Amino acid sequence: MRERAVSGHPDRTGRTHGATLPSVTERNGTTKEPGVRADRPAAAREATVARDVPEPAHECPAASFGDYRTAFHAARLPMAVLDREGRILAANPAFGELLGTDPGRLVAATAADLADLGSDPRVQAAYREVLSGHSDRLRCTRRLKHPSGHTLWVEITVEPLSGSERILLSVADSSDRHDLLARLRHLQMHDPVTRLPNRALFFERLSSALESASVATTGTGRIGLCYLDLDGFKAVNDTLGHRVGDRLLSAVAQRLTLCAEHAADRGTGNGRAHLVARLGGDEFALLVEDSTGTDQLSELAQCALDALQRPFDLAGQRLSVSASIGVVERAAAGTTATGLMQAADTTLYWAKEDGKARWTLFDPERNAHRMTRQALSSTLRPAVDRGEFTLEYQPLVGLDDGRAEGVEALVRWRHPQFGMLSPNRFIALAEENGAIVELGRWVLEQACRQARAWQLERPGDRPLFVSVNVAVRQVWDSDLVADVAGILAATGLPPELLQLELTESAVMGSAGRPLQALQALSDMGVRIAIDDFGTGYSNLAYLSRLPVSVLKLDGSFVRGFRSQEHPNPADETIVEALVALAHRLGLTVTAECVESAEQAARLRRIGCDTGQGWLYSRPVPPERIDALLDAGGRTGG
Repeated sequence: MRERAVSGHPDRTGRTHGATLPSVTERNGTTKEPGVRADRPAAAREATVARDVPEPAHECPAASFGDYRTAFHAARLPMAVLDREGRILAANPAFGELLGTDPGRLVAATAADLADLGSDPRVQAAYREVLSGHSDRLRCTRRLKHPSGHTLWVEITVEPLSGSERILLSVADSSDRHDLLARLRHLQMHDPVTRLPNRALFFERLSSALESASVATTGTGRIGLCYLDLDGFKAVNDTLGHRVGDRLLSAVAQRLTLCAEHAADRGTGNGRAHLVARLGGDEFALLVEDSTGTDQLSELAQCALDALQRPFDLAGQRLSVSASIGVVERAAAGTTATGLMQAADTTLYWAKEDGKARWTLFDPERNAHRMTRQALSSTLRPAVDRGEFTLEYQPLVGLDDGRAEGVEALVRWRHPQFGMLSPNRFIALAEENGAIVELGRWVLEQACRQARAWQLERPGDRPLFVSVNVAVRQVWDSDLVADVAGILAATGLPPELLQLELTESAVMGSAGRPLQALQALSDMGVRIAIDDFGTGYSNLAYLSRLPVSVLKLDGSFVRGFRSQEHPNPADETIVEALVALAHRLGLTVTAECVESAEQAARLRRIGCDTGQGWLYSRPVPPERIDALLDAGGRTGG
């Protein structure tokens, strides 16, 4: 057989210069080519190696086989030669040492069983692709157990030998690298202060738990979460410093971990402790996989509250803290990590809003109401531009003659999704997000324009005044005086036919800009009324210093006038005193929520000036007020 150079280049004669593969050297110093039998035992050994160790793709000198065989057996890298069925044809000593056995005993064994290539369906499929010749290489990481008992991580490479039907499997010990990566991952996924899983690991576990519970055939298929926030933790950092704050967080983590372990010991955690994580700042989470219901989560939340309410002794500092907890429990199917956290965050907000130091269970109905509020709040401003608001009017009737003296303008929202909405559904939202300024200006303009139209249509009749509610934010966030003056000038409505209503809490104690605005409006001729009087500050002495002309008694007083048979003397006495005081101060009095003729009669006897309520009319569109005026201004009351 002719020798072939492994490296080098041919000269002009065709001979190759460079390194060549030496022939096999026997122990006695003689040189033999493969296939030349010196004696029978040697020939048998030679035949075995020639069968097990693959030949190179190109034609090699006979001496090269021995070198391949020597390198294969001397290599420190565990290797094995396989056939296309995945059976071991030969294994080197390093491979036998890896598995704790003699390499000769591995011949004919199934490599997939020894190297754990069959437990993972994806790895098994890729391995079969290499064996069948449809793939050039498989590289994977597996965990093997040594016969001595310890485990090690290895990187396995499986690839066909070029020009041969045989497969080479090699195994590299990657335990040190794997351990290093594991330590780095632990540092990356755990909070350095509390040693708890951090936000990244929590969401990883949460997503995995949701995915597993959704497809699992065992377990409850449910998931629970306690989302916890310390009350007043910022004050600890600000007054005692971040070092004490960190110690407090670490102590909180320890107590929460004990709660989770205690729940598992009592059998409420399906035999394992719940995941406790620090999500950031003073926020913690307790994740319950395969939860058994809201009772389990409520019990865990109460355990956390009780544990944290016990004082903390931290380096000479004795601290007491509390926590607010949002509790969510639901089926895992159809639940996303984002959706679960949104529900938990909302419920935590409720716990804070309800007074802190408590846990609150997620309420779908309450959440739906919150979502509706958010939807309304976000569409308030565009709704004004789209013309979705309308005004209705409720008569203000003189109690002496039953004639309508004025009307109160009440705004309604014709919402395209939720239908006709009354003011109590959106006015507070408008005040919160500032849309009340634009909406209030629109209401004022529409009401003045309508009042002026009624005046022009009936020049000989006593004109109706129009009463419009004004939020205190309109005074602060806009130039209310300029707005009123401009609207009166544009519509032509006399100032004395406009009445502005502000709540008692907004007017009482007013100083600075609000008081100046009220005084300027009063000097302009506009009437100022205090709405819902008797429910706020009730600072009667302050009335004499306010530019107010009308008191509107809150309906709670009038509702006490149930009937002649069952009167409430206290309510009647209070109303009588308020009416007398108002008259002494030169104010007129309007009673709200008048619903019966008996109430109207008693209010008239007390001396109340005007009444407003369903006895006379519900809020109605402007054309219904036209009909009332055509009837002489008298109402059904």
